[in-house]
Formats: sequence, structure tokens, C-alpha cells
Amino acid sequence: MDTGAYWSQAAAELTRRLRSAPDGLASRDAAARLREHGPNAVRASRPLSRLRVLAAQLRSPLLLLLLFAAIASALTGAWFDAAIVLAIILASVGIACAREYRAHAAAAALGARVRLRVQVLRDGQPGTIPAEAVVPGDVVLLTAGSLVPADAVVLDATDFFVNEAVLTGESFPVEKRAGVVPPPSPLAARTNVVWLGTNVRSGTARVLVVATGPRTAFGAIARRLTLRPPETEFDRGMRRFGYLLTSAMLVLVLGVFGAHMLAGRPAVETLLFSIALAVGLSPELLPAILSVNLARGASMMAARGVLVRRLSAIENLGSMDVLCTDKTGTLTEGVVRLDGAWDDAGAASSEVLELGATNAALETGIASPLDDAILAARHPNLASVQKLAEIPFDFVRKRVSVIARWPDGVRLVTKGAFPQVLAACTRVAGDAPLDRARAAELERRFHEWSARGVRVLGVAVGRLDEKAAYDRDDERDLAFVGFLTFLDRPKESSRDAIADLARLGVSVKLITGDGRLVAQHVAALVGMRTEHVLTGRDLDELHDEALWHAAERTDLFVEVDPNQKERIILSLKKMGHVVGFLGDGVNDAAAMHAADTSLSVEGAVDVAREAADFVLLERNLDVIRRGIEAGRTTFANTLKYVLTTTSANLGNMISMAAASLFLPFLPLLAGQILLNNFLSDLPALGLADDRVDPELVERPRRWDMGFIGRFMVEFGLLSSVFDILTFVLLLGLFQATVDLFRTGWFVESLLTELVIALVVRTRRPFFQSRPGALLLGTTVALVVITFAIPYLPLVGALGFVPLPGVMLVTLGAIPVLYVAAAELTKRWFYRRAV
Repeated sequence: MDTGAYWSQAAAELTRRLRSAPDGLASRDAAARLREHGPNAVRASRPLSRLRVLAAQLRSPLLLLLLFAAIASALTGAWFDAAIVLAIILASVGIACAREYRAHAAAAALGARVRLRVQVLRDGQPGTIPAEAVVPGDVVLLTAGSLVPADAVVLDATDFFVNEAVLTGESFPVEKRAGVVPPPSPLAARTNVVWLGTNVRSGTARVLVVATGPRTAFGAIARRLTLRPPETEFDRGMRRFGYLLTSAMLVLVLGVFGAHMLAGRPAVETLLFSIALAVGLSPELLPAILSVNLARGASMMAARGVLVRRLSAIENLGSMDVLCTDKTGTLTEGVVRLDGAWDDAGAASSEVLELGATNAALETGIASPLDDAILAARHPNLASVQKLAEIPFDFVRKRVSVIARWPDGVRLVTKGAFPQVLAACTRVAGDAPLDRARAAELERRFHEWSARGVRVLGVAVGRLDEKAAYDRDDERDLAFVGFLTFLDRPKESSRDAIADLARLGVSVKLITGDGRLVAQHVAALVGMRTEHVLTGRDLDELHDEALWHAAERTDLFVEVDPNQKERIILSLKKMGHVVGFLGDGVNDAAAMHAADTSLSVEGAVDVAREAADFVLLERNLDVIRRGIEAGRTTFANTLKYVLTTTSANLGNMISMAAASLFLPFLPLLAGQILLNNFLSDLPALGLADDRVDPELVERPRRWDMGFIGRFMVEFGLLSSVFDILTFVLLLGLFQATVDLFRTGWFVESLLTELVIALVVRTRRPFFQSRPGALLLGTTVALVVITFAIPYLPLVGALGFVPLPGVMLVTLGAIPVLYVAAAELTKRWFYRRAV
């Protein structure tokens, strides 16, 4: 049943279109509709099969590259290497499976919110049915405490207030009433509609169900949660890196194999050598290094107040350059506090505060957070005050009065919504008449406060005679004495945190359902830019491409519907930003799902926590700043491994491929290549604990394939220059035999790969940046082992022979020259890269 913009249709017309009636559906009709529309349940999509997840993972070029490396290692007899790489592949696939199922867990948590029974009219009589049996056209009866079972339009209501915080983020109950609302109205402004999953705070209502299950606002969010998340910056970087290595590997393998075949070399030996070269180029420990780095990053972040739910998101947090957040509880304290008490002239007044506190302390009706805020600021002196009666709050008068005896007589003290309190007044303090000019001045002050997001209550008093009973008629001819103002104050840390994020290259954008003036006022208080504002209506009028550019310029998104948040996130990503989103409600789940990195808070609804990559133990931006620094540290250490390994491996593989064309023998045997590659990767395990220079965490950093490719080629060629120098020395100076040549070059190439990590790990001169203890210790230990390998027993099986002392000293000097040359090359490279 297509009801279109049902909130803008008259109840009678909507009832007719739904083929319903004011006294509900017939049971037979309801049963037929249940078969047609299905159960009223927010259903997740069918579970993912293991084969589908595995097939998706095997499309990863990096994983295919590692699988090829494992097979190649097995073909060349390196079973231990093959087993290590296969274990890494299995671990990667396992992590991916967990990530896929997390999205479905979020949808399941959403569905769990709506298991209840409801009261409906069937066959003209009220009755209770399971919420799953509610169908479009049902008339549902709601009372205080009810959980709304479906999206519905209000037919009639009495003092009916609904808490929509779970969907809209608005913490105060919203009054719902019958009527029509213009079609373009945002979700929060549809005051004639109640939404599945929200709850009734007070009053009663009769509502007409227009949407059930997956067709509700909740259902739309659940459907988006089960979709595959958009590719994140981390995933994109890994995919591109895999393509880069695969391309380099194919060029190297095909070139070497073709050249050797043209030279008449044995086919099987040439194939094994070419495969070994390809494996030598692949960073087979990269998944292991990533896991160690990310686990270390998760530990760092937990110590800084951020719990990590998805390890791979750590680097996304470090790469983030735009953070989108709501204001309530993040920029502000999330707690309403008394801001001040003011007399009718606008001056601070302790008398008004005392009267307001007396009213709050003596009333016994509906608990209000505003009363709590008043009493937290002032405990009234009630020693000489005796309560006589109370006229309780209701949602028509929107005020509460207490009548008490003071030493000087009986007084009525009224507190409530300013317009309703003012309507009961004829005077101001001092018995001056409340004329039109004075009333206009009071209203002007009220509107100024309201425009800034300040909540305002009015306070009035009147003198009464003592009598047996009091009623609403006694609330007249009162004297307006002043205002009580309340504010969700900006956190003291917010301004500094936003400034710190800006220094880290992260801009903060506010996405809120509040009005323009409120958002601008709060944003200005915390130091945010407020010039460029987009409203929810503006968003609806912009086509996608226009929104891409507008979103990038916008500082504040105001009067935004929950379903518009996701569109904002995707627009920012389309412009090349790495976007983070901080949310805590069901209405935030879809936007969190779309963001590169999503953050929630402890105490958020279950759906938001399930959709989040990180859970903040404290709700403030300073915690996010600390998390960003940890993420960038993790990224920096991962990039060190990538740059070190790929450049050194490429240099050695180029040298080996070139040498193999001019030498009458293979420069290294396949087993020697794999051992070299394995040993040179071991120090990288220490990179997770490596120190990171402060300048490497000051700006967002990404997987830049152009940067990595240039670095790999330039430092790889530098490595090849020193390899060729080694060839010349071994063959020209020492007249080395085949086994001596292979042993000598193995030692030299491994030494250069080990020491280059100390140079590449920092943009500074290596002696100005102290490495971590584990990295330094592992490197020194392996340098010693490298010198010892030619003299160890049983290494003859790998083709190694002992080296003469003079040759060993000469080979040991080459890495020293290599480090000096690498330092000069590094300085030149980064000057051009800036």
C-alpha cells in the first residue's frame, strides 16, 4: 500500500486509502494483510555463507599474491616458508569473516528492540496481540510506557508525549498530536507521526499504522546495515598496494623468464628461479606485521580511553581528515544545568532562584531534569514554609503550581513554559501592570535566549487566601517575577580539543537536528567555524554532485534528518576525504556504516555499538585526538615495513635478474633467495614497538601508491648499484668461485636489507631518531648471524661456503657506504616529495 507522504494527508483520507476504519480492521482482513505484508519484524538479510566470504577475500590481489608465494615456496622445497605464509592467509580470511558477520549482528540487535505485545482495535473491540502481527491499517492504542510497534499517524491524542531520542537524538519528549504536516518536513518535525521503537512518556493516543517491519524508518536503517560497507581508506590502500606489487612481479617474472629462455637456459631451472624472484619481491610477512602493529595500536588506544572493535580501522582513524559529530554530549556536557535566574528586567536575581527552587522542592508530579538542575544549584530554605496544596503539571497548561504558607501569608508559586506562565499574569514584580510594551520586552528576551539554544522557564507568584482546596482557577492575576534559564553547556575541553584536531589536520563538522541559530551559537563557543551552513531542506534540494562540493565547504549541517546523515558522509568521501563519524543512536547507525571509521560511546544503544569500529570510554573529542595519534603511530610503523621491504627486495631482485643474464650461473639458488627474504623480514616484527618521530603524526597520512612506487624504484635502484659494486669486487678483485660468489652476495644483500630499515624508518638523519629497543636488538642480532652463516654447520646443503677474512671485512664495509648513500638519497627524495 503506497501511502506517499502520509504525514501530509488528512486522517480520514489516509484511513480510506489504507482501507481501514476508525474502529480498526476486521480480524479476517488483518490475517490477509499479515500474509501479504509479512510479520512486523525488522529482519536482517540471510546469513552469509562461508564460501561467499572466502570468494570475496580471494578477489584481493595481495592475498592472491601471498597464495602464489606459498605455492612457489613449496615448489622450491621451502616447506617452512610455505607453512608460515599459508597460516598468515588463513588468519586474514578469518578476520574478514568476523568483519562480515558484525554488520549482520548490528541488524539483529536492531530487530531485538521490538519484541513486545500491543493493544489494537480488531472487529471494533480492543485486544492484545504480538507486535509481529500488527499490519498496515491497524488502529493501535498507546499509553504511557508503551513502545511504539510500527510507524503510525496519530488519529487523536491527549497530553501525548513520545521520547524519540533513539531515532532523532532529541533528549526531551516530543508532543504528538493529530493533524497534517507539510510534505517536505524533516522527520523530527512530523509531529503527527510516531515511529517504531520509540516510547510513550505520557498521555494516550489512538494511531493508524502506515508501515510495518522493513518498511519502517527502523527497517530502512536495518537494511542499510546489512549491505556491504563502502570501501574504506585502509581497504583501498591494501588493494592498490596489491596491484602495485602484482604488476611489478609480473614484469619481473616474465622478463627474466623470457630472457633466460632466449639465452638457452634450462626451462625448469629458469622457471623455479623466476618464481623465487617473484616470491622475493612479495612482502609475505605484511599481514603478520599488520596484525602485530594493529594489536599494538589497539593496546595503545585502550590505554588512552578508546576500545577497538575492528583492528583494521585503526589506520583509518589515523588517516581521517574529517570528523562528523553531533553536539549533544560531545561538544556539550550532555547534561542540562541551570544557567541563571533573572528578574523581569533581566538582572540576576537570587529571589527568583529561591522561588523556583521552592516550587521544584515541593512539587510531587512528573519528574523533570529541569527540576533536578534547579535543586542542584539551590537548596531552598523551607524551615518556615508549609505546603498546603499542589496544582500538578499537565501538557495543556505546561506549568506546575504549589501553594504554601509563609510567615507573611499564603502564596501560590508557579513555574513552567514561559508563554503559559506569562498568560496567567497581569502584573510584574512590585505590582506594576503587565502592559503590552512590558510583555513585548519579556517575549523579546525569551526569544533571544531560545534562539541560542537556552531553555527558559517563567516564574510567577500570587497571594491567596487559605482555603480547603485549590484548583487551576487560582492560577490567575499572577505577578511575573522572572526567568530560569538552562543550558547544556559546552565542555571545557571542547575548544582545546577542536584546536588540537585542527593542528592534526582534522576538520570537525557538526551534524545536528537542532536549528541554525542554536548550532551556530554552540559551535562559536567551542571555536568552530560557523559561516557555511546547510539545512536539511537544502540537502533535499541538491543533487548528488552538487552536494559533493557543498558538503566539503560546509561547517554546520543543521535541521538534518537521520537518513540524511549517510548522504553527507558519502558526499565527503566522494571528494577524497577520509571521514569519521561519531554517533550513539539508532539514527546514526547507517552513517556509521558508511564512514571510513565510526565511533560510538560507552552507554550508546546496542545498534550503534555494533556498527562502530571504536567505542569511546569518555565522550569527548580529546579522547578521539589521542586515538588519532595512536592510529597514525600504527600507520607510520606499517609504512616503514612496506618501504623498507619493497625497496630492498626490488633492488636485490633487479640485481639478481640482471646478473643472471650475464653470469654463466644463477647468482643465488632459489632456497638462498627465500632464506634471505625470510631473515630480512624478521626485524620488521619489532616495528610495532618502534618509536615514531612527532612530525609523522602531525598530519593525516594515506596509502599513496605513487609515493610508495617512487620510493621503491629509487631506493631499489640505489640498492642495485651497491649490489653491482659487490659483483665487481667478488668477480674482479677476489676471483670468486660460484659458491663463494653466492655466499658473498648473500651476506652483502642481507646486510644491506637489515641496515636500510634504520635509515628508512625516519625522515630525519638516522642518528637523530632513536629506534625502538626490539627493532634495534633484532637488527644487531641478525647482523651477527649474517656474518656467522657461512661458518655454521649444515649450511653447505644450501650452497654456502666459508668466506675468507679479507672478503668478509670488505663485504662488511659496503653496507656502511650504502647507509651514507641512502641518507643522501633520502634527503633528496623528501625534498622533492614535499
